[in-house]
Amino acid sequence: MSRLSLKEQCKTLKLGYIPSIYLEITCHDREQYLTDLFAAELEARWANRVRHLIKRAGFPAHKTLDGFDWKPVTLPTNTTIGDLTELTFIERRENVLALGAVGTGKTHLAVALGIRACMEGRSVRFYRCLDLINALLESHRQGRLQRLMAELEKVELIIIDELGFVPLLREGAELLFNVVAQAYERRSIIVTSNLQFGQWNTVLGDNRLTAALIDRLVHHAHILAFEGESYRLQRALSAIVINQSEE
Repeated sequence: MSRLSLKEQCKTLKLGYIPSIYLEITCHDREQYLTDLFAAELEARWANRVRHLIKRAGFPAHKTLDGFDWKPVTLPTNTTIGDLTELTFIERRENVLALGAVGTGKTHLAVALGIRACMEGRSVRFYRCLDLINALLESHRQGRLQRLMAELEKVELIIIDELGFVPLLREGAELLFNVVAQAYERRSIIVTSNLQFGQWNTVLGDNRLTAALIDRLVHHAHILAFEGESYRLQRALSAIVINQSEE
């Protein structure tokens, strides 16, 4: 057998990052060098996995928990910030429902928790509610609904953003219910909405369907109330004040 190059050997052994990092590893002795080299390979693999998970999740922007303002958020008595930021709710297959006015940070928190989950190696999907409904309806029309539902069944966290902005047709509301019912006690869902539960029937269009959907979401859920003036409005007003002071 002819002697293979380092790159060819690494490809055969599926050590994809070693050819580009082996010269960066300091060598004190053989065992230390190999240990550090393989550690760097594993670290590079993990970073690539996290990048893939974040890309696959479909987040609209990259948001983190660093500097997130919790002051407008009212937590239930049995919920701590740590339950959310440490993703304990995912381990327990619990839901997070973020309710409040537009621009108060609901989507920011949902995305930041989703990215945190990806960084721990968990699979996440982010959908604006209407986008999810459209994807479900299109898959149904093309005969691929079962495939999409099977994909969602493998996800550990589903984020449904902006429920309440657009009324849903009956078929769309029923498909959304199927997603929630399939996830019930099997995986976690984060829902953000500008509507209180009593107003959800105006979006879903059916009182019984609305009650069944809320029942499955609320059971084992952390319900967060976002109050106060819109965060985006505060930033806009701050910018106006800054601009005026500079004139």
